[in-house]
Amino acid sequence: MEGEGGDSAGPVTCASWIRRSEKQLLVVMGRARNRSCPPLLDIFEFNPKTASLSPDPLVRFVIREEDGDPLGFAVHPSGDEFVCSVATGCRLYEFVSQDLGIKLLSKDLEPLRSIGPQKCLSFSTDGLKFAVGGEDGHLRIFHWPTLNILLDEPKGHKSFRDMDISLDSEFLVSTFTDGSARIWKINDGVPLVSLTRTADEKIECCRFSRDGTKPFLFCTVQKGRKVVTAVWDISTWNRIGYKRLQGKPVSVLSISLDGKYLGLGCEDGDMCVVEVKTMTISQWSKKLHLGTRIKLLEFCPKERVVLSTSNHWGAVVTKLNVPAEWKEWQIYLLLLGFFMASLLVFYILYENSDSFWNFPQGRNQPARPSAMAFTDPQSSDDSPW
Repeated sequence: MEGEGGDSAGPVTCASWIRRSEKQLLVVMGRARNRSCPPLLDIFEFNPKTASLSPDPLVRFVIREEDGDPLGFAVHPSGDEFVCSVATGCRLYEFVSQDLGIKLLSKDLEPLRSIGPQKCLSFSTDGLKFAVGGEDGHLRIFHWPTLNILLDEPKGHKSFRDMDISLDSEFLVSTFTDGSARIWKINDGVPLVSLTRTADEKIECCRFSRDGTKPFLFCTVQKGRKVVTAVWDISTWNRIGYKRLQGKPVSVLSISLDGKYLGLGCEDGDMCVVEVKTMTISQWSKKLHLGTRIKLLEFCPKERVVLSTSNHWGAVVTKLNVPAEWKEWQIYLLLLGFFMASLLVFYILYENSDSFWNFPQGRNQPARPSAMAFTDPQSSDDSPW
C-alpha cells in the first residue's frame, strides 16, 4: 500500500541531495520500518540561508511492505527522478509538479525490479549511464532511460564495497569487500584493468576527480590499522602518490561537484574535508556522528555543505568553513566589472594623453592638423617619402 505515512517514522537508512532547479535544493531520506510505521521516503527542502532542512517533509511516501526498507539512492542529474534500492531490487521515483507543491510517482523498472539488494548505485554525469553493484557481486550497467544493457557481469566479485563513474562517462571503478579494485570500460562493456596493490593492502573507497583538468582516481587504501588516500593517473592507471590524512579507518569517500574538495567519513564518526589542490585538511569535524560509523557523506550540489548519515544519529547537515563556490552570476558580474573598469581606464588615458590624436596645445605649438593634412601623399608635391 502506498500513501501517507504516520508521524512516528523509523530510523534513517539512506539519504541524498536532489537539485531540482537553480533555486530549489531537496534532500530525500529513506526510513526503515518500525513497530508503528512502514518504510518511508521523506523529501525535505534545504534552506541555504540557515544551512538547515525544513522541519517537516514536503512529501512523505510509503514504500510497499513487500519491498522492504530503502537501502540507497541514485539521483538523476536532471533532478526529476531518482532510483531507490530495496531488498527486492530497484524502483524509480519521479517528481510530478502540482499547484500546491510536488508529488512522487513510483514506477517499476522491469530489468531492475527483482535483482535483489544493491550495495552501490550511480548515474553518470551526463545522465546517460546507470550502474548498480549488488551485494552478490553482480555488476550491471545500463543505458538511460532505455535500460539497454551495456555490461552484465554476474561474477564481478564476492560483494561490492564502492563504485564511481568518471566525469566523461568512459570508465567505472569498483572496489570489493576482498580489497581488490577494477576499472571497467563502459561503452565496450569489458573489464579494463585491476588496480595494483600489495598482498596486505585493501583498496576500499573510490572517487574520480571532477574538475575536468586532472584525470585522477582517488582511493582509500588500508594496511592493517593504517589508512592512506592514494592517487592513480587514469591515463596509465599507475599509482602516482599517496597522503596520510587522518590515519584512521575510513568508511566513506566523497568529492564535491566542482572537484575541489574530498570528504572522508570515518568509522568512529569523525569527518574531514580535504582541499584537492594541496591535499591538506581544510576542516575536521570530530565526533560528528559520535561513536558511530558514517555510512554516507555527500557534498551539496550548490553550497559548501555536506550531508552525512549514520545508524544511530540519522541524517546530519554540516556547513563547511571553506571558501564558497563562485556562482555563475557572480562570475559574469566580475567580468562585467573588469570590462567597465577597462573602459574607464582607457577613457582617462585618452583624455590625458599626449598622443598624435589628442595632444595638448602649448603656447608656441601649432594648431591641430586639419583634414587636408591627411590627403593622399601621392597627390602632393611635399610627400615625406
